[in-house]
Amino acid sequence: MTDTRLEQIVGNLLRAGVMLAAAVVLAGGVWYLAAHGGTAPDYRHFHGAHGKMPWTQGLPAPLATIQIGLLLLVATPVARVVFCIAAFAAERDRMYVGFTLLVLAILTYSLLMS
Repeated sequence: MTDTRLEQIVGNLLRAGVMLAAAVVLAGGVWYLAAHGGTAPDYRHFHGAHGKMPWTQGLPAPLATIQIGLLLLVATPVARVVFCIAAFAAERDRMYVGFTLLVLAILTYSLLMS
């Protein structure tokens, strides 16, 4: 696989991930507005986020859909890194596999520890 081909595949992967995430968030937003668009917001009480995983429990379905779309958006660059590991391994480029594994470890750590 040439570098140009790898860049094209990674670009298409990122583009598809962002488009999928945007479509899911848009669908959840439209669903939310259709269900709750006429209600007045309650600014008297603060409703914060509830802990960590599973973050979609207890949420109305439209809000859970929006959060799943945002999760897809965050997962897109992670998918890019995983794909690059596979591509560099197929090319038998150990140095880049090592660097990319380090990047994946840092990404995983930052996502799990936040």
